[in-house]
Amino acid sequence: MTKPVSPAIVVLTQRGLETAERIRRVFPESGVYGRQTRVSGADETYPDTPDMLATLFGEGRSLIVLGAAGIVIRSLAPHLVEKRQEPPVIAVAEDGSAVVPLLGGHHGANELSRRIAQELGVSPAITTAGDISFGVALDEPPPGYRLANPEHAKTFMARLLAGEPVRLQGEAPWLSESALPFSSSASLTLMVTTEKTPGSETKLIYHPACLALGVGCERGVGLEEIESLVSRAVDEAGLAPESFAGVFSLDLKCDEPAILALAEHLGLPARFFTAERLEAERDRLANPSDLVFQEVGCHGVSEGAALAAAGPEGTLSVPKMKSRRATVAVAAAPGPLDPAALGRGRGTLVVAGLGPGDPAWQTPEFRYAVAAASDLVGYSLYIDLLGTLADGKVRHDYALGEEEDRVRHALDLAAEGRDVALVCSGDPGIYAMAALAFELLERDERPEWRRVALGVVPGLSALQAAAARIGAPLGHDFCAISLSDLLTPWETIERRVKAAADGDFVVAFYNPVSRRRREQFVRATEILRERRPRTTPVVIARNLGREGESVRVMNLDAVAPDDIDMQSIVLVGSSETRRVARDDGGCWVYTPRGYESKAIGSRDRVA
Repeated sequence: MTKPVSPAIVVLTQRGLETAERIRRVFPESGVYGRQTRVSGADETYPDTPDMLATLFGEGRSLIVLGAAGIVIRSLAPHLVEKRQEPPVIAVAEDGSAVVPLLGGHHGANELSRRIAQELGVSPAITTAGDISFGVALDEPPPGYRLANPEHAKTFMARLLAGEPVRLQGEAPWLSESALPFSSSASLTLMVTTEKTPGSETKLIYHPACLALGVGCERGVGLEEIESLVSRAVDEAGLAPESFAGVFSLDLKCDEPAILALAEHLGLPARFFTAERLEAERDRLANPSDLVFQEVGCHGVSEGAALAAAGPEGTLSVPKMKSRRATVAVAAAPGPLDPAALGRGRGTLVVAGLGPGDPAWQTPEFRYAVAAASDLVGYSLYIDLLGTLADGKVRHDYALGEEEDRVRHALDLAAEGRDVALVCSGDPGIYAMAALAFELLERDERPEWRRVALGVVPGLSALQAAAARIGAPLGHDFCAISLSDLLTPWETIERRVKAAADGDFVVAFYNPVSRRRREQFVRATEILRERRPRTTPVVIARNLGREGESVRVMNLDAVAPDDIDMQSIVLVGSSETRRVARDDGGCWVYTPRGYESKAIGSRDRVA
């Protein structure tokens, strides 16, 4: 699953943090960067504003800076080279009262500014000449249109602004309804066409995304074969690939690697129709096939998919063309197509870890996964912890103990073509839903589940969070053991505890106790007391990252089930784990890796 480069929200003072969080409602996947010593609560901090802005700008990140425009200008001025390659940069007043696109107005900044301003309830300060003079940005066409020769736009617009008229060839309401000075005898031309044609400084070419590329193939066909067939179809028909709205096929092919790779190569979405929907196009096919019908339930895949996407007024521009293992066809619609409204996507399921609960511990990848999802599945508390990230999503709430139902439903939704995030606490691969998702995938042998794009997004685990709160108890070898015998026999758990004790591992106990299950923790600590000092530090962390968080340190010989509940994780040190006193009366806990002995050995060799 390819992730776009997300905007970076840079905050210079604490006052701007509230406005930054409002902006993040528009861009949930974005990270908030705060100036060290001035901003608390940001995702990441930085020591130097000019260096940070230059770094993010160099990474190609869209920059949204909460602070004075002058600071941004002075910081980035030495790094400006080629405007067509530079990312959008926007300055926003700390109180949200002003939104100013500074760089990349016609390359995304104006549109980003409009979205931010709408959220903040203000008007964006857009200053680009085309927007002001004619109500249109010729080098930034709206969705559904692509400018074929952007390199000529600057000279073209300069002549327009100098007073020359322009003529329109083809149909595009966003142009014909603008305030452009149209004249049928003008030498400047705006051409709207699906044909491949050269542009110039006096002719801007716009390709409307009204062509549907239908593809059919045998299972396992190579990408090269399909690409070659598409190139031949485009060349023979004289079509502009920029006018393709998407790649369309039968839903049985939604996981076909070559079709997905073709769509990615062309920069297009891949959308799929059922056999029943394609069969509805039977009477419009130029090359119906009884053999195809016998195999997949419709008389034509490439032609049927192209026509289904182009709609009832669409017509075949390129009838079915064949290679040894693939077919392609092209249909033209009267106007630009919205692929998201046609057929269905492949369907994705991301098993995503939100961490212990604190939003600051959510990774940017996790936030992107949730932002990209149409549906959220999970334990109700975990979805609640998403806060505004869950806004606009379809929730599918489950109670504790309904883990299999939860995963099955998530897979079913994804198999329908939805983009699903299965939300877990901590890391989804550590005592969470990821393993169960793969287990059900193997156990149930549901073909539609196997066509889903399945991925795992790691999260900060409870053992990492607990360790960080108290120091570095996991500084040397460690293991994790769940004391719940609901799914694992106690005999197996006990054998693992003994092995961890014999190996002198630091041990992280998950699910240490419950209302009915207390003796397991008693037995586990007895085993450890037999093999390591009774003064061994034990860290008990509860409600990490949430209201009521507590972190305590006790001796191994004193810890008892009454000190723990199911909201706790317990870290038991090894025989080497140590305490370091703090000035506030507490302590740090760490497990050394052996640097001290290494240093002594080095001194001995020198001596």
